[in-house]
Amino acid sequence: MSSSSAPTGQPSQGERRHSVRTDYAGAVYGSLLAASVVATAGGGGGGFPRLQLIVMLLVTGVVFWAAHVYAQVAGERVIGKPVDHREMRRVAGHEWSIVEAAVLPAVAVAVGPLFGVDRAGTAWLALAVAVAQQVAWATLGAIRAGASRRMAAGEGVANLLLGLVIVAAKAMLGH
Repeated sequence: MSSSSAPTGQPSQGERRHSVRTDYAGAVYGSLLAASVVATAGGGGGGFPRLQLIVMLLVTGVVFWAAHVYAQVAGERVIGKPVDHREMRRVAGHEWSIVEAAVLPAVAVAVGPLFGVDRAGTAWLALAVAVAQQVAWATLGAIRAGASRRMAAGEGVANLLLGLVIVAAKAMLGH
């Protein structure tokens, strides 16, 4: 039965697949953003306390998510396309992976003390988590887009290099 003839108003299988599809670009971007927050927050003796770093990660993710939603909705308005609340919710849901990408690094910060990791070590752990998930999301996104294994590996390597730039900046800044 096609979605146009479905009497229940339920979305078709294709619509459901589209609505739950992961925004890999947003996940990669959010992971890179989380890594940047951790790298610039410090982690040495003068670094931010754990709770403050967790809040910074999550708030930064939410703020950038809201900025992406606003930019897309405002861009549609500029080109003359009216924006309704359904479209706003769709865009917000599509971009939510930016916020989700901040969660694992925040969890790494939260659980660091359970493993006896000091603040500096916890910051490095969170940074490693952010870079690892960035590489994983980029590689998975390439695979899901139909890229060859070689191209998917290239995506992973390119994102690893981006992450390593942040790692190097953190190391050079002495954080």
